Amino acid sequence: QVQLVASGEGSVQAGGSLRLSCAASGYTGSSLCMGWFRQAPGKGREGVALIYRASGSTSYVDSVKGRFTISQDNARNTVYLQMNSLKPEDTAMYYCAAEVSGANWCSESLQRVAGFGSWAQGTQVTVSS
Repeated sequence: QVQLVASGEGSVQAGGSLRLSCAASGYTGSSLCMGWFRQAPGKGREGVALIYRASGSTSYVDSVKGRFTISQDNARNTVYLQMNSLKPEDTAMYYCAAEVSGANWCSESLQRVAGFGSWAQGTQVTVSS
């Protein structure tokens, strides 16, 4: 199983930026789907962005397209989520997740919370208006 350690929590004003990091260990293959989910108080967990290690292909939830960018540094086994133009509605606990998978599965898995077997601890992001 993949072990994940996330970092980068913080509080910013609307319009600001934050970068989250997630370091993976325990798996060095290329068939890895990694990404970020978030959960706001009183709401369910939703997929934010995913990246497939082998190809670098990415997917985003509509609400963050054009503002968030997911990227990876394979040499460091680390995935980043650069969040720009943050809005108060982005306030949530953010969770890094990973699953060994095929590329198609990864591209279709923003809504497959239960499909991910490895999770990091939550990272709080707070955006004030």
